[in-house]
Amino acid sequence: MTPPLPIRRLQHIAVSAADSDKSRDFYRDVLGFREVERPPFDFRGAWLVAYGIQMHVIERSAANQQDVGAIDTRANHLAFEVDDPTTIVEILQAHAIPFIQRVNAGGIHQTFFHDPDGNPIEVAVYPADPPFLP
Repeated sequence: MTPPLPIRRLQHIAVSAADSDKSRDFYRDVLGFREVERPPFDFRGAWLVAYGIQMHVIERSAANQQDVGAIDTRANHLAFEVDDPTTIVEILQAHAIPFIQRVNAGGIHQTFFHDPDGNPIEVAVYPADPPFLP
């Protein structure tokens, strides 16, 4: 049997953006990332870091725009752990960001919303030792 890839860690998450400045501001001002220096690529974007995660915002061409639809809790998404879901709701409301909330089958209260380009984001308070982790 062939061994699996020798992965060490998740290095970064990349999201595509119609307007990289707007997305950078969202990840900085709403989610608390800070901008760091980025190599001089031949396309617009931003690199941000927080919580041990790098976030790369990559501006896509006008020909590659996507429609932002309804919030789909089963779509590919980023998930961030929070301590206080009440604060999250207040912050999203202050930024006029639409969101939905639900309780999943594991009893986890989740809040879902989109970044400016429709990339889904989940935030929740997760149990210290979820039963689905070894």
